[in-house]
Amino acid sequence: MIAYHAAIDRILASLTVLPSHPCAVADACGRVLAEPVISPLALPSFDHAAMDGYALHASIPLAEGSEHRVCGSQAAGDAGSAADGCAWEIMTGARIPSGLDTVVPVERTELIEALPDGKPGRIRLCGEVSAGQNIRYAGTDMALGARVLAAGECIGAPQIMMLSALGVARVEVIRRPRVALICTGKELQADPSQPLGDGQIYSSNGPYLVAALGRAGADVFSCETVDDTAITYVQALQRAVSAGADLVVSTGAVSMGRYDFVPDALRRFGAALLCHKVAMRPGKPLLAARVPDGPMILALPGTPMAVAAGARFFAAPMLRAMTGQGREPVLHAALATAQSPKAGFRHFLRANLQIDDGGRLQAYVNQQQQPFRIQPFVAADVWVVLGEDAGDCAVGSMVEIASLELSSPLQIGVHSPGSAP
Repeated sequence: MIAYHAAIDRILASLTVLPSHPCAVADACGRVLAEPVISPLALPSFDHAAMDGYALHASIPLAEGSEHRVCGSQAAGDAGSAADGCAWEIMTGARIPSGLDTVVPVERTELIEALPDGKPGRIRLCGEVSAGQNIRYAGTDMALGARVLAAGECIGAPQIMMLSALGVARVEVIRRPRVALICTGKELQADPSQPLGDGQIYSSNGPYLVAALGRAGADVFSCETVDDTAITYVQALQRAVSAGADLVVSTGAVSMGRYDFVPDALRRFGAALLCHKVAMRPGKPLLAARVPDGPMILALPGTPMAVAAGARFFAAPMLRAMTGQGREPVLHAALATAQSPKAGFRHFLRANLQIDDGGRLQAYVNQQQQPFRIQPFVAADVWVVLGEDAGDCAVGSMVEIASLELSSPLQIGVHSPGSAP
């Protein structure tokens, strides 16, 4: 048996970053950058008005009550204009006419003369005006040549906004990891439209992994259900290898029972075992291996929470490594329910989050932690992670927490401690 950190370090050390390819920014949400993006222009690219009003020259402050002739009007999108030494009506986002250096809001002026076409002809200031007011200067958001995004950064909607504002049409992204799933067990009914036979259960691990790994950025291109024999497992594995899988995740048949054929089948297939049996709960029988010149294999026990924990704390770091992302930052919360975990094991517990009156994040570990139970997982907000040497954890202890999703920020749920299963 191997400790969690030793196991994951061994696995990640055997992985390399996948190749990259160009991608349209419009299609890049959820993709990981293969190289940094350097700003091709300043943002804003010109000095412009922060609000509707009048642009003036105020290198020497302009006194309250002073009057100014309005020589023109500048709207957003208009080409640059020369100020000719007088005020200009200006709209939010419009370029500041050359020679002017401040913008006074329209509500801080008084219109004292209108032109026949209705445009302002002369204004009076309702307060003193100095230079530099209400102007957004070129380059204050992003300087020309500055690094906009770093390699290994995942592109989300905010990044799409920035790239689009800079006129960046394409970026270089890491190829999505290609993942194949193999679910073992003659008891599994993979088609939910069909009735269950005697002794059968509907397959839930496969659909869960398709969804979880897909949301984490993987290209899950197959999900097969096979019986409890090595030959069907190896055939499915061979299909995954031939299809160019980067990672094969299987569920079930990985422990020590008479039908747990996966370890021997992988050895006969020529895969090099990296670890088997990790000091963790749930999911101790987990196995990782590598096919020479082929994919990584992550073989998980078939119990639902063992699959969920294996996906979150093994598959997710593997996907990050394949796409050039660094290790996930560790987050913490205060424990609201005392725990006494078994020594020597890393425990992954389903929990709910609340914010106490002092604004501190509190983690309430759900009472029902049996690995076959799915409903507490549905009702949870986070995983609470207790290390192998955590010992007795009193209320108020700071503990590690991780999101339920494989690659998303924590969401504080609405479950109350009393309603947590």
